[in-house]
Amino acid sequence: MLTEKEIKELMKKGRQIMHPIEDYDKDYKTDQELKKPQPPLVKAAMCETSIALPMNFEDLYIDNDFLHVINSRQSHRVFTQEKMSLLELSYLLWCSQGVKEIRGKSYATLRTVPGGGARHPFEVYMTIQNVEGLSNGYYHYLPMKHRIECLKEKEELKGFISESLEGQIWAAKANVVFYYSFVCYRAEWRYGIYAHRMNMADAGHVTENVYLSATSIGLGGCAIGAVVGSLCDKEFGLDGEEEFVFYAMPVGTISVKDKDREKDFYKFVEEEGL
Repeated sequence: MLTEKEIKELMKKGRQIMHPIEDYDKDYKTDQELKKPQPPLVKAAMCETSIALPMNFEDLYIDNDFLHVINSRQSHRVFTQEKMSLLELSYLLWCSQGVKEIRGKSYATLRTVPGGGARHPFEVYMTIQNVEGLSNGYYHYLPMKHRIECLKEKEELKGFISESLEGQIWAAKANVVFYYSFVCYRAEWRYGIYAHRMNMADAGHVTENVYLSATSIGLGGCAIGAVVGSLCDKEFGLDGEEEFVFYAMPVGTISVKDKDREKDFYKFVEEEGL
């Protein structure tokens, strides 16, 4: 068990990443400034084959009342386990990581979400179950082509999902769980020792777009920071050093009939008189 001193030290260490770095060497130069080779804008495909994602979003019923979408957005942890369409999955990926164009020859990607310096240092891995036309399993998104690749088919995913998210068993009923990895040098090449604080904000930009896009087509989800990174890295084939999973967001089909069940997650507020 952690001592009070150890707890305070860990909190202090955690706070440090939130502080801008001010006490630095004035002569420090990033690898970009040193003219070192730029890392790839995205991760290369991990499989020989991939699956094209449909882009006929006009066929979706999308709530175009922006204020209504904003006011309706909330975290959802109760899923109906009805089938999600491939078009809906495509829409969520496009709205949260889609590449609209390339800046320069291959300097940066301009995406549907903002990112510090347009570095976009995240990769998207997924557990997918009960999605139209797809086998259950582990997947990876290829943003340049708007395609997904199946890393491994696996019929039963609920155990991994729950364990990878610190025992949050509700998430195991989601049609898709987006697992976000940080590809460190993609940001460090440009920002060096200053790269890491901004990436936490960028992760929020991504998941907020997932929230809003899901809300606009009648789906729901909840972003999760409690991720067992070592387990996720192993399952998705990451080295855990240069690239590692740090964040996740389950998304699934929902029903207004489950409104009271959603409230049950906050019963403790009334029970403890908070």
